[in-house]
Amino acid sequence: MYAVIRTGGKQYRVQPGDVVQVESLDKDLGAEFDLTDVLAIGGETTHLGTPVVKNAKVTVVVTKQARTGKVIVFKKNRRHGYRKFQTHKQNFTELFVKSITSPDGKSAKSDEAPKIVDVAASRLARIEQKIADHKERVSKTGSKQEKKAAKKVAAKKAAAPKKKVAKKAAGKKAGAKKTAKKAAKKSSKK
Repeated sequence: MYAVIRTGGKQYRVQPGDVVQVESLDKDLGAEFDLTDVLAIGGETTHLGTPVVKNAKVTVVVTKQARTGKVIVFKKNRRHGYRKFQTHKQNFTELFVKSITSPDGKSAKSDEAPKIVDVAASRLARIEQKIADHKERVSKTGSKQEKKAAKKVAAKKAAAPKKKVAKKAAGKKAGAKKTAKKAAKKSSKK
């Protein structure tokens, strides 16, 4: 048995046991509720709604409240110097289809249990794990750095003093010769 449901202005074809991402709904994690906006039910007998099927419902459980991946929005007008760059993440609700009930009382249920994921809690746990790993690395490298510093100090104490290099005597500058020649020419003209 399958059903075509409408939520968030969109239509979805679902079966018991399916997991569907729909537009964000104001429900808590693990909340079980009925969707009565059923447009069609198919299977052994088909029920089409005008616009909805009366006395039909789809029971769902909220398994996740999260945001989609990042989508890049880039706009450009050629030869006008117009470029606009944006990104977007859409909120969504993930629903587990538990059962479908047709108007004549027949029902199809899922054998599986919903897997509820708390995205915010898992994100916090991931961040805390990163911080703990970083602190552990810093504590390990900190002891290595202290050992290296101690080795450098010991090496400086044991090293012999450096020899002093004598400076070379500065020679006459090339510019001084030219000015001396010009002065000699001027004095000979007089």
